[in-house]
Amino acid sequence: MEEAKKIPLPTDPATVMAVVGQGRVLLGELKPRVDAQLSRMLSQASGEVPEDELHYVKLRMTRSLLVQTIQSRMLREAFLLEQVGTAAADKRREAEATMAAKARQMFYETELPGLMKKANVDSKAELDDLLRKEGSSLAFRQREFMDQMLGSLYIRSKVNKDPSVSLSEIVRYYQEHQSEYEHKARARWEQLTVMFSNHPTRDAAMKAITDMFQEALYGGNVQAVAKAKSEEPFASSGGLHDWTNQGSLVSTVLDKNIFSLPTGKLSDIIEDTNAFHVIRVLEREDAGVTPVGELQDDISDILRQQKIRADQENVMVEVRQRVPVWSFYPDDFPEAKPLIQVSARPAMQR
Repeated sequence: MEEAKKIPLPTDPATVMAVVGQGRVLLGELKPRVDAQLSRMLSQASGEVPEDELHYVKLRMTRSLLVQTIQSRMLREAFLLEQVGTAAADKRREAEATMAAKARQMFYETELPGLMKKANVDSKAELDDLLRKEGSSLAFRQREFMDQMLGSLYIRSKVNKDPSVSLSEIVRYYQEHQSEYEHKARARWEQLTVMFSNHPTRDAAMKAITDMFQEALYGGNVQAVAKAKSEEPFASSGGLHDWTNQGSLVSTVLDKNIFSLPTGKLSDIIEDTNAFHVIRVLEREDAGVTPVGELQDDISDILRQQKIRADQENVMVEVRQRVPVWSFYPDDFPEAKPLIQVSARPAMQR
C-alpha cells in the first residue's frame, strides 16, 4: 500500500491508458466500472475507508481491468490484421466496419435478449439506464461483445480444439503421475449397531443386537432392519456405508473386521468400546494402483486440455509480437512499452 501511494492514477476520462496496435484505451472506458464496483464495496464497509486505502483499491481495480481490456483489444487487432494484412488504411476501415456490422447484428440477435431478460426490462433504453448505474452502457457492452467475438474467432482459427493424443503419451503421463493413482484398500458394507448408552445394561444392549442379528440373518435384509432399529448415524440409509479407505475409521475394531471378514456374509456380533455391531461387507478392493486402461479416457482429456492451453499460450506470444502495446502501466503486461500520460481531448477543450 505504501508503494501504491506513490503510483499516480489519472482522473481525466480522456486520458489514454494504452495504445493497442492502431486503437486506444481511454480511462473513460475503465473508470465507470471501477467506480461502480468501488461504490458497491464502500456500501458494505462498516466504517469510513481511509483515502490512501481507497487509492490503493482503485489503482488495483483500474490496472486489472486495463490488462483485461488490452488483451481483448490485442486479439481483436490480430483478427483484423489476419483479414486485411498490411492493406491501406481505407481497406482496414472498410473491413472493421464490416466486422462491426456483423457483430452488431449478432449482439442484437443473440446477446441483447438475454441481457434484457436477466435485467427484467422491456426496452433497450431501460437496459441502458440500468447498465450505466453499474458503470457500463449498452454501447460499451456491444463494443465488448465485438472484441470478444473477434478475439474468439482468432483463437479458434489458430488453436486445434481437438488435438490428437497418442497411446504412448498416455502411458508416459501415467508413469510420471503413477503416485496419484495409488489407492488404499477400501470397502463398502452394511452395518447394524446398538449403542451401550441407549440401553440400561450391557445385557439389554446384547439382547437388542442379537434380535437384530437374527432378524437380518433369517430375513436376509440388513438394510430394512437397520432402517427400523439400528442406532448409528447411517441407520436412516439402511446402515449402508459407501466406499471407505482402510484406516480412516475411528473404530479400529470395525476397521479390522471390515478388511478381514469374507464378503457377502453376515459377521458375528462385534463388541466395540461403546457399542455392539453386526456388519456385512458388500465389496472390498485391495490397495494398489489403478490400471492405465481404466484411466485412459481421463488422462487423454487431461493431455488434450494441456495441448489446447499450450496452443493458446503460443498464440498469445505470437499476438504480443505482432501487435505492439504501449501502456500507462507497462509492467503489468508482457512486452508492453511505457506510455507517457496523454489526453485524447483536443487541446482547445483541455
